[in-house]
Amino acid sequence: MMENLESGLGLLVTFLKFLLEAIAVFCILLGVLKTGLLAYRSKYDRNKNLFTEIRLEFGMWLVLALEFQLGADIVSTSISSTFDSLGKLGMVALIRTFLNYFLTKELESQRNTKEK
Repeated sequence: MMENLESGLGLLVTFLKFLLEAIAVFCILLGVLKTGLLAYRSKYDRNKNLFTEIRLEFGMWLVLALEFQLGADIVSTSISSTFDSLGKLGMVALIRTFLNYFLTKELESQRNTKEK
């Protein structure tokens, strides 16, 4: 009975991890498409420099993707059974958290500069 529950939990975690990673990839793809459209529009609008707006748009999508990837890492640690795998996932989560933090700070700084 307990083995069935453990295998069911493992299957659920694997599916949820895959789903979160797929959403992260979709966020990046959507970000590339939206920023590509902004870049295309800026080509024909000579009076407007959209470089900062393009960076902000893509940066927001990257932050969102990092959040989903971090969620996938957290979910996957729930069934990791070795200290080595937990350590590796912990380091990846730490790196993604720092990337997310500093990217968010830069986006806020750019947004505040743009609004002034």
